[in-house]
Amino acid sequence: MTTEPAPRVLNDNGAWCWFQDERALVDPERRLLVVGSIASVGGKDGDRRGGDLDLNVVDLESGDVQVVTLHEGFESDDHDVPALWLRPDGRWLAVYARHKTDDNTYWRISEPGDPTRWGEEKIFDWSGLTGSRRVTYSNLHELDGRLYCFVRAINDDPCALVSDDHGETWTFEGKLFHREKIGYVNAYARYADGPDGLHVIATDHHPRDYDNAIHHGVLSSGRLHDSTGQVVGGQLFTDPPINQDQLTTILPRGSEVGGALLSHAWTTDLRDVNGVVSAVMTARADHDGWPEGSAVTSPDAVRDANGNDVPVPDLRLLYARLGADGNWAVHPLAAAGPGLLPHEQDYTGLAALDPYDPDHLVLSTPIDPRDGRNLERRELFRGRTADGGATWSWTAITEDSAVDNLRPILAPGDPATEHLLWFRGDMASSQRFDCEVVLASRPR
Repeated sequence: MTTEPAPRVLNDNGAWCWFQDERALVDPERRLLVVGSIASVGGKDGDRRGGDLDLNVVDLESGDVQVVTLHEGFESDDHDVPALWLRPDGRWLAVYARHKTDDNTYWRISEPGDPTRWGEEKIFDWSGLTGSRRVTYSNLHELDGRLYCFVRAINDDPCALVSDDHGETWTFEGKLFHREKIGYVNAYARYADGPDGLHVIATDHHPRDYDNAIHHGVLSSGRLHDSTGQVVGGQLFTDPPINQDQLTTILPRGSEVGGALLSHAWTTDLRDVNGVVSAVMTARADHDGWPEGSAVTSPDAVRDANGNDVPVPDLRLLYARLGADGNWAVHPLAAAGPGLLPHEQDYTGLAALDPYDPDHLVLSTPIDPRDGRNLERRELFRGRTADGGATWSWTAITEDSAVDNLRPILAPGDPATEHLLWFRGDMASSQRFDCEVVLASRPR
């Protein structure tokens, strides 16, 4: 049996996507933890709370929890959760956007040291830049002394707003990448702060539409660099943006890892821990895609146009670590099972890299990584490596659960304590779910 601490429920209706950061953050001075979530129309009190954009504020000394609603009825969609940043003056900044249903980036700033009290909501209108094509996601990172918010915006590519007053005001800085659009959107990017700059990994497009590779670069001193440190392209945000495939490709199309031919890769997580850069990705294993006219009927069944069953993708979690020579070592991490949702066959339970220990992570899977046994629900497992990710030892965090345990987060801000967050419940879609947000904390 697991010896993990019992989780505490922070919010009985909430979930999040994984393309915003930081989604959870600790203020170490005031001993407060904040995590954003979205309430669903399909969850508890969904007729009243559906679409509420919430902050779950935990006093780590007293254990008290407050749920603060930043925007009532914002949108019932887990893509809308805020990115959080703790300002030098002790105020919190929360930046958020809807899921391609308007052209606005929204933000609010808290009172000093108090993430339960917030100032007025402000808006940056992208419509003149996007041609009213709408925007998604928020990612807050400090780079070269300036605060950036990365948003999927113009041409559905990653773009940047910049602030020189800690998020009081924002201006458009430029596009990070540019690529001809195929299908739904372009690059799915994850970002990580590091001592040598801001790391980014990105896909080509959505894995539903394209057999993605995964690319890596570093933003530093006004330029983009590949994994070896070589400058790629011109002046960042001034000269024309590059196609992300000009960066270092971590996982090329058609890669074979762990005996499986991989395709349709997706970015999952990225961290730089004292110069050790690691990434987690997902991909389909030995899957060529579906014939034209196929229809997904359940997470485990696909029918072609003639009514015949078509194999469902076997998804894999992969681990990659950047070497001192600028080369990436990619290793199999764990089986991730079939797609989480019938209409999103590339969704998984995801994984979270530890912001303080490069040899530790937490993942969600319906297949026990210790013995390959199929589980009734998606469970959380703790993985540790002693050889740079080539092999892993596993311990269970949750066991014999009645519902799925999904999308773990290891919150940064408190090096002495591990704060593990996830949500558990049932998901029908990103817009309709019945899940609760939970927290388990333990000394490191």
